Amino acid sequence: MIAPTHTQARYPLPAVVKRFMERYPNVRLSIRQGSPPQIAEWTIKGEADIAIATEAIDQFSQLVMLPCYQWEHVLVAPTGHPILSEKSLSLSTLARWPLITYDPAFTGRSRINKAFERAQVEPNIVLAAIDADVIKTYVNLGLGLGIIASMAYDPARDPGLQAVNVGHLFGSNTTRIGLRRGTYIRQFEYDFIEMFASQLSKKAVDMAMAGTGVDDEYQL
Repeated sequence: MIAPTHTQARYPLPAVVKRFMERYPNVRLSIRQGSPPQIAEWTIKGEADIAIATEAIDQFSQLVMLPCYQWEHVLVAPTGHPILSEKSLSLSTLARWPLITYDPAFTGRSRINKAFERAQVEPNIVLAAIDADVIKTYVNLGLGLGIIASMAYDPARDPGLQAVNVGHLFGSNTTRIGLRRGTYIRQFEYDFIEMFASQLSKKAVDMAMAGTGVDDEYQL
Protein backbone atom coordinates (compact mmCIF):
# COMPACT_ATOMS: atom_id res chain seq x y z
CA MET A 1 0.00 0.00 0.00
CA ILE A 2 1.12 3.52 -0.85
CA ALA A 3 0.32 6.20 1.75
CA PRO A 4 0.59 9.72 0.29
CA THR A 5 -0.78 13.09 1.31
CA HIS A 6 -3.52 14.52 -0.89
CA THR A 7 -1.16 16.72 -2.90
CA GLN A 8 1.12 13.79 -3.74
CA ALA A 9 -1.84 11.55 -4.62
CA ARG A 10 -3.49 14.20 -6.79
CA TYR A 11 -0.55 15.61 -8.75
CA PRO A 12 2.76 13.66 -9.02
CA LEU A 13 1.40 10.15 -8.40
CA PRO A 14 -1.17 9.48 -11.18
CA ALA A 15 1.39 9.23 -14.00
CA VAL A 16 3.60 7.02 -11.82
CA VAL A 17 0.71 4.74 -10.88
CA LYS A 18 -0.25 4.38 -14.54
CA ARG A 19 3.29 3.36 -15.51
CA PHE A 20 3.55 0.98 -12.56
CA MET A 21 0.25 -0.77 -13.31
CA GLU A 22 1.22 -1.17 -16.96
CA ARG A 23 4.46 -2.86 -15.89
CA TYR A 24 2.93 -4.89 -13.04
CA PRO A 25 -0.67 -5.65 -14.03
CA ASN A 26 -0.90 -8.48 -11.48
CA VAL A 27 0.21 -6.41 -8.48
CA ARG A 28 -2.67 -5.04 -6.47
CA LEU A 29 -1.90 -1.41 -5.65
CA SER A 30 -3.86 0.54 -3.07
CA ILE A 31 -3.55 4.20 -2.10
CA ARG A 32 -4.57 5.51 1.31
CA GLN A 33 -4.40 9.26 1.73
CA GLY A 34 -3.76 10.89 5.08
CA SER A 35 -1.96 13.60 6.97
CA PRO A 36 1.84 13.30 7.25
CA PRO A 37 1.68 11.98 10.85
CA GLN A 38 -1.00 9.47 9.83
CA ILE A 39 0.89 8.07 6.87
CA ALA A 40 4.08 7.87 8.93
CA GLU A 41 2.27 5.86 11.61
CA TRP A 42 0.70 3.54 9.03
CA THR A 43 4.13 2.84 7.55
CA ILE A 44 5.76 2.31 10.95
CA LYS A 45 3.02 -0.18 11.88
CA GLY A 46 3.36 -2.05 8.57
CA GLU A 47 -0.09 -1.02 7.37
CA ALA A 48 1.52 0.84 4.46
CA ASP A 49 4.68 0.01 2.53
CA ILE A 50 5.65 3.47 1.31
CA ALA A 51 4.86 6.92 2.73
CA ILE A 52 5.09 10.01 0.51
CA ALA A 53 4.90 13.52 1.96
CA THR A 54 6.65 16.84 2.39
CA GLU A 55 5.86 17.67 6.01
CA ALA A 56 6.62 15.84 9.25
CA ILE A 57 7.62 12.33 8.16
CA ASP A 58 11.30 13.17 8.55
CA GLN A 59 10.59 13.49 12.28
CA PHE A 60 10.02 9.75 12.73
CA SER A 61 13.23 7.86 13.54
CA GLN A 62 11.61 4.54 12.63
CA LEU A 63 11.53 5.61 8.98
CA VAL A 64 14.33 5.87 6.45
CA MET A 65 13.85 9.07 4.46
CA LEU A 66 14.55 9.21 0.72
CA PRO A 67 14.52 12.70 -0.84
CA CYS A 68 12.57 12.69 -4.11
CA TYR A 69 12.24 16.17 -5.55
CA GLN A 70 12.14 19.82 -4.56
CA TRP A 71 9.39 22.32 -5.24
CA GLU A 72 8.31 25.85 -4.36
CA HIS A 73 5.05 27.59 -3.58
CA VAL A 74 3.13 29.77 -6.00
CA LEU A 75 0.63 32.52 -5.35
CA VAL A 76 -2.60 32.04 -7.30
CA ALA A 77 -4.98 34.91 -7.99
CA PRO A 78 -7.96 35.53 -10.28
CA THR A 79 -6.93 36.87 -13.68
CA GLY A 80 -6.74 40.65 -13.52
CA HIS A 81 -6.16 40.84 -9.78
CA PRO A 82 -4.07 43.91 -8.83
CA ILE A 83 -1.40 41.81 -7.10
CA LEU A 84 -0.45 40.27 -10.44
CA SER A 85 0.91 43.64 -11.57
CA GLU A 86 3.27 43.90 -8.58
CA LYS A 87 6.87 43.88 -9.82
CA SER A 88 8.35 42.33 -6.68
CA LEU A 89 6.15 40.52 -4.19
CA SER A 90 7.02 40.76 -0.50
CA LEU A 91 5.55 39.23 2.64
CA SER A 92 4.24 42.68 3.61
CA THR A 93 2.43 42.90 0.27
CA LEU A 94 0.83 39.47 0.73
CA ALA A 95 -0.24 40.36 4.27
CA ARG A 96 -2.45 43.17 2.91
CA TRP A 97 -4.73 40.61 1.29
CA PRO A 98 -6.84 37.72 2.66
CA LEU A 99 -4.92 34.50 2.10
CA ILE A 100 -6.07 30.93 1.57
CA THR A 101 -3.52 28.15 1.99
CA TYR A 102 -2.87 24.72 3.45
CA ASP A 103 -3.74 23.33 6.83
CA PRO A 104 -0.71 23.65 9.17
CA ALA A 105 0.15 19.94 8.83
CA PHE A 106 0.31 19.88 5.03
CA THR A 107 2.34 20.78 1.96
CA GLY A 108 5.00 23.12 3.23
CA ARG A 109 2.72 25.21 5.44
CA SER A 110 5.41 25.24 8.15
CA ARG A 111 7.72 27.17 5.81
CA ILE A 112 4.99 29.71 5.13
CA ASN A 113 4.44 30.22 8.86
CA LYS A 114 8.15 30.52 9.59
CA ALA A 115 8.72 33.06 6.82
CA PHE A 116 6.05 35.38 8.18
CA GLU A 117 7.30 34.89 11.75
CA ARG A 118 10.90 35.74 10.80
CA ALA A 119 9.72 38.90 9.03
CA GLN A 120 7.47 39.77 11.99
CA VAL A 121 4.56 40.12 9.60
CA GLU A 122 1.08 38.86 10.52
CA PRO A 123 -0.64 37.18 7.55
CA ASN A 124 -4.41 37.39 7.14
CA ILE A 125 -5.12 33.69 6.57
CA VAL A 126 -8.89 33.45 6.24
CA LEU A 127 -9.15 29.81 5.23
CA ALA A 128 -6.96 26.69 5.43
CA ALA A 129 -7.52 23.39 3.63
CA ILE A 130 -5.66 20.14 2.99
CA ASP A 131 -6.55 20.21 -0.71
CA ALA A 132 -5.16 22.62 -3.34
CA ASP A 133 -8.29 22.14 -5.44
CA VAL A 134 -10.38 23.44 -2.55
CA ILE A 135 -8.02 26.39 -2.15
CA LYS A 136 -8.30 27.23 -5.86
CA THR A 137 -12.09 26.97 -5.73
CA TYR A 138 -12.31 29.65 -3.04
CA VAL A 139 -9.75 31.82 -4.81
CA ASN A 140 -11.96 31.65 -7.91
CA LEU A 141 -14.86 32.85 -5.75
CA GLY A 142 -12.85 35.94 -4.85
CA LEU A 143 -12.48 35.08 -1.17
CA GLY A 144 -8.70 35.49 -1.08
CA LEU A 145 -5.36 34.80 -2.71
CA GLY A 146 -4.08 31.23 -2.65
CA ILE A 147 -0.66 29.93 -1.70
CA ILE A 148 -0.27 26.41 -3.07
CA ALA A 149 2.37 23.94 -4.23
CA SER A 150 3.70 24.72 -7.70
CA MET A 151 2.71 21.30 -9.07
CA ALA A 152 -0.91 22.00 -8.10
CA TYR A 153 -1.25 24.79 -10.66
CA ASP A 154 -1.73 24.22 -14.38
CA PRO A 155 -2.86 27.08 -16.67
CA ALA A 156 -4.82 24.67 -18.85
CA ARG A 157 -6.52 23.02 -15.89
CA ASP A 158 -7.08 26.22 -13.92
CA PRO A 159 -8.80 28.74 -16.20
CA GLY A 160 -9.43 32.09 -14.60
CA LEU A 161 -6.38 31.84 -12.34
CA GLN A 162 -2.82 33.03 -12.74
CA ALA A 163 0.19 32.01 -10.69
CA VAL A 164 3.33 33.81 -9.53
CA ASN A 165 6.28 31.92 -8.05
CA VAL A 166 6.90 32.90 -4.42
CA GLY A 167 9.79 30.56 -3.72
CA HIS A 168 11.96 33.59 -2.91
CA LEU A 169 9.62 34.27 0.03
CA PHE A 170 9.08 30.77 1.39
CA GLY A 171 12.06 28.74 0.18
CA SER A 172 12.11 25.29 -1.37
CA ASN A 173 10.48 22.14 -0.03
CA THR A 174 11.56 18.53 -0.34
CA THR A 175 9.11 15.71 -0.90
CA ARG A 176 10.33 12.45 0.60
CA ILE A 177 9.53 8.78 0.56
CA GLY A 178 9.53 7.04 3.93
CA LEU A 179 10.28 3.34 4.40
CA ARG A 180 10.16 1.41 7.66
CA ARG A 181 13.65 0.58 8.93
CA GLY A 182 14.57 -3.07 8.50
CA THR A 183 11.71 -3.85 6.16
CA TYR A 184 12.13 -6.19 3.20
CA ILE A 185 11.71 -4.35 -0.09
CA ARG A 186 10.33 -6.28 -3.05
CA GLN A 187 11.52 -5.67 -6.62
CA PHE A 188 8.30 -4.01 -7.70
CA GLU A 189 8.60 -1.62 -4.75
CA TYR A 190 12.12 -0.68 -5.84
CA ASP A 191 10.70 -0.03 -9.30
CA PHE A 192 7.84 2.08 -7.96
CA ILE A 193 10.27 4.21 -5.97
CA GLU A 194 12.52 4.72 -9.01
CA MET A 195 9.52 5.63 -11.16
CA PHE A 196 8.57 8.29 -8.64
CA ALA A 197 12.14 9.61 -8.27
CA SER A 198 14.56 8.49 -10.96
CA GLN A 199 17.66 9.10 -8.81
CA LEU A 200 16.46 6.55 -6.26
CA SER A 201 17.86 3.40 -7.86
CA LYS A 202 17.87 0.08 -6.03
CA LYS A 203 21.48 0.77 -5.02
CA ALA A 204 20.59 4.21 -3.61
CA VAL A 205 17.65 2.77 -1.65
CA ASP A 206 19.76 -0.08 -0.26
CA MET A 207 22.49 2.35 0.80
CA ALA A 208 19.94 4.52 2.60
CA MET A 209 18.38 1.50 4.32
CA ALA A 210 21.86 0.39 5.43
CA GLY A 211 22.62 3.84 6.79
CA THR A 212 25.32 4.57 4.21
CA GLY A 213 23.23 6.63 1.79
CA VAL A 214 24.30 9.97 0.37
CA ASP A 215 22.80 13.24 1.54
CA ASP A 216 19.76 15.09 0.21
CA GLU A 217 21.71 17.53 -1.94
CA TYR A 218 23.58 14.79 -3.77
CA GLN A 219 20.51 12.66 -4.38
CA LEU A 220 18.46 15.58 -5.64
